[in-house]
Amino acid sequence: MAGVGALVLGWGVLPPRQRLRGSAPLPLQDGAVALNGWLAIGTDGMVTLAMPRSEMGQGVHTALPMLVAEELDVPLASVKLIQAPMDKIFGNVAMLKDSLPFHPDDQGRVKALAQWTVAKAARELGVIVTGGSSSVKDGWGPMREAGASARAMLVAVAAAQWQVPAAQCRTQDGEVLHPDGRRASYASLAQRAAAIDPGTPVLKLPQDFKLIGQPAPRRDTPSKVNGSARFGIDARPPGMLYAALHLPPRLGDTLAAFDAAPILAMPGIKKVLDLTPHLAQRSVSCAAVVADTWWRARQAAAALPTQWKAGPQANLSSAGVYAQFARLLDTEAGYAYHASGEVEGKVAQGLRQVSAEYRAPFLAHAAMEPVNCTAQVSNGKVMLWVSTQAPGIAVDVAAKVAGVDAKDVTIEVLLLGGGFGRRLEVDMVAQAVAIALQCDGAPVQLVWTREQDTRHDMYRPAALARFAARLDEHGRIASWDNKSVSGSITHQFLQRNFGLPGAGPDKTTAEGEFDMPYEIANQRIAHVIADSAVPIGYWRSVGHSHNAFFKESFIDELAHAAGQDGIAFRRAMLLNHPRHLAVLDAAVARAGSAPPGHAHGVALHQSFGSIVAQVAQVSVENGEIRVQRVVCAIDCGIAVNPNIIAQQMESAVLFGLSAALGGEITFKDGKVEQGNFHDYPVLRMGQTPEVETIIIASAEHPEGVGEPGTPPIAPAVGNAIFILTGKRLRSLPLRLA
Repeated sequence: MAGVGALVLGWGVLPPRQRLRGSAPLPLQDGAVALNGWLAIGTDGMVTLAMPRSEMGQGVHTALPMLVAEELDVPLASVKLIQAPMDKIFGNVAMLKDSLPFHPDDQGRVKALAQWTVAKAARELGVIVTGGSSSVKDGWGPMREAGASARAMLVAVAAAQWQVPAAQCRTQDGEVLHPDGRRASYASLAQRAAAIDPGTPVLKLPQDFKLIGQPAPRRDTPSKVNGSARFGIDARPPGMLYAALHLPPRLGDTLAAFDAAPILAMPGIKKVLDLTPHLAQRSVSCAAVVADTWWRARQAAAALPTQWKAGPQANLSSAGVYAQFARLLDTEAGYAYHASGEVEGKVAQGLRQVSAEYRAPFLAHAAMEPVNCTAQVSNGKVMLWVSTQAPGIAVDVAAKVAGVDAKDVTIEVLLLGGGFGRRLEVDMVAQAVAIALQCDGAPVQLVWTREQDTRHDMYRPAALARFAARLDEHGRIASWDNKSVSGSITHQFLQRNFGLPGAGPDKTTAEGEFDMPYEIANQRIAHVIADSAVPIGYWRSVGHSHNAFFKESFIDELAHAAGQDGIAFRRAMLLNHPRHLAVLDAAVARAGSAPPGHAHGVALHQSFGSIVAQVAQVSVENGEIRVQRVVCAIDCGIAVNPNIIAQQMESAVLFGLSAALGGEITFKDGKVEQGNFHDYPVLRMGQTPEVETIIIASAEHPEGVGEPGTPPIAPAVGNAIFILTGKRLRSLPLRLA
């Protein structure tokens, strides 16, 4: 133990791992010269940037190059992207750091030390992953430093060549300039610059930004318009075969037997395979059919005669899940994520109590691009073509399934036709590799059907929450008691993808409840983890997606009970939170007054570091909830690209509105009852409201953008419905009947 302690102490005093220089050279062509682990300068002056984050519509292939182009002083159009290699400098530090369960208002030494330690450990782990609305937040430091460092190296070479102080030189549009008129292109300086020690990078001050803060057009738009963009499903390696799955009819069923003979007699069928022995915990038990076209594979897989052994979830039902939740809330105290003052005792005497129970269902991801992966196993090597949020995890699972070293796995990360957390999972990678392993070196493309995606997802957890608050004689909240219950995504994810046991608290279960900004002296927010028989995973905005609905709806209930306007009620609890007040006031001011027959519902929520307020304009037409307009204000720190922020707010609102009005996965006899968009609806164009985005000017560090627009929309709509109808809807999806 003494030796272990010494190692830990020694690690702790070492400086954090640097993120500027990679462990191996960048994969470059045409004489480009690498100036650090992130970027290189070509002979034509083009900048090659290693891109470690997946593009799934959120705009990182535009926003992240902007960071480098700003510090390097090159036009954005001169930056081209290559996929980042599997190197620790590209690991996502911000995402892991943000997983700590600290309150945003906590500025203590314990929080600072914990964040420093986790960030240091994250640098050592180097997990390359896209999620948690963290891409710009994580890249803000290292990518700017990469650009600034390269710029300093180029200036140093030019200054030495001209025999002038470096301070006399400036840079512009890919050139080093001197006041006497001399100029040198980056391309002409790169070879010698590569040998220069740049020292500590000096970053630009915000007032000197020329590109950051400007609404630059999305770089991926033209290829998506003309059809040349390549998504995972577009992979076409020579000699490719196609595969389709036969998945279990119920959760937990295992494949007992199948009859391959009638399937092998069908046209174009190459193989019928039992994948179960190859997959372990990485996928459900299943069979696969390989054919010369996907349609033939799909038809044959659907017709495969199979026998299944019932699993422990054969009698699983949604009613049973909520009954389990209620029992746990009745009997368990839960883990207190935040507590201050007291919620019982003297503070309770003579005060009015208001209580309520809220619930949210399981949700599927329903990304537009079907789940897919293309894999080839040949001569002890594995090649993957896949749209994934987690290339590092994909490489690891492919190596394990194929029985090779991770260095023998090559991955091409293609564009994602929607991720939302579903493509943090790598079950499709394990399945594709298990199939390719048995196909004699041929590449194989596996594509799931929509029904399979809906019925075999890793779902957003269902949740149940209870609130009890007391109002004083002035209508202020004297105490706030909130306890909720759900499964733990993190516990399942660690077991599924890393073979690690899940234990301890999980921030994602209570985020959006324990970290609220409202100034309430006496509060306790706790959560009970329920062992989930249903596979659960990260879903856009994770715990915030339902906890914001619970919290912001109950705040409105309390305002009504106190006889106060919901906006004024919130403002009175934000006196020491000027950023939150500014966001709320901006949204309310822009929304104005609701037209006759409509109502405005308001919600305020902070998630992934960003503060969002939304005002939803709602009407009820023939018993149907209609949302005509949403005003969305956000403070996300420095706005790197306002265009992308507005697009992400629009996307997040529509995603959240789909869930609020129609999203629900239910179980009966161990089976998912929904299958396609007819019974798991997403918002249609005719149902889409106008979304107006207000970006609050800020000089703070950039925070998350991809997810924070989703949580407030459900409570905003629900609060408007109460104004219109007097009905308090406490369950999602929102239904008047």
